[in-house]
Amino acid sequence: MTAPSDPNDFPHRRSIRSFVVRAGRMGTGQSRALADLGPRFVLPYAPALLNFEAAFGRRAPVVLEIGFGMGDATAAIAQAAPDTDFLGVEVHTPGVGALLKHIADKPLANVRIVQHDAVEVLQHMIAPGSLSGVHVFFPDPWHKKRHHKRRLIQPPFVALLASRLAPGGRLHCATDWQPYAEQMLEVLSAEPSLENTADGYAPRPDYRPLTKFENRGLKLGHGVWDLVFRRPA
Repeated sequence: MTAPSDPNDFPHRRSIRSFVVRAGRMGTGQSRALADLGPRFVLPYAPALLNFEAAFGRRAPVVLEIGFGMGDATAAIAQAAPDTDFLGVEVHTPGVGALLKHIADKPLANVRIVQHDAVEVLQHMIAPGSLSGVHVFFPDPWHKKRHHKRRLIQPPFVALLASRLAPGGRLHCATDWQPYAEQMLEVLSAEPSLENTADGYAPRPDYRPLTKFENRGLKLGHGVWDLVFRRPA
């Protein structure tokens, strides 16, 4: 599929999602964090551009993370970079509650959350050229061939992501599934508005912490592939 000239114009078919909405179980701490902190840190989805300065209460570089899971990496990265603001997009309520709990426990002032489909958030809430970075860590690889169309990293979506990066902004993807890594490298390399910061796959940047799952996989000899592309300044 060829990316259209306007990244906003690609068809986002509601019949095909890159995620599955799972009910999940909410722990007591997650539920409490959602009730207590949700009104402050969870931004409502709206088909209007988000004012970052108003949302975070300051002017700072903004990194968007898509699909933060339970928020462990997001919280660690945000804690280590207090001068950067982080906007996490996640559809699963237990994950939102877990990240809110991290926000309370650390505590963190530089994280906000939108609980909504990332494509619609990018299309309607994120201004072109406004992000200093985008993180997509361990998206669902959709192993079965008939499900490959559900993979998040596809040419139209990458064109949309690239259009939201400021000059010099970076798109960082990571996966532990080699066939998906190969597809990511092919798709990202074909996007004309991005350039690879490495010769193929990149070393894991220091700011991306190892997850427990990743650590366990590495000890078993499983691979992890990082891809870091940038929009030229």
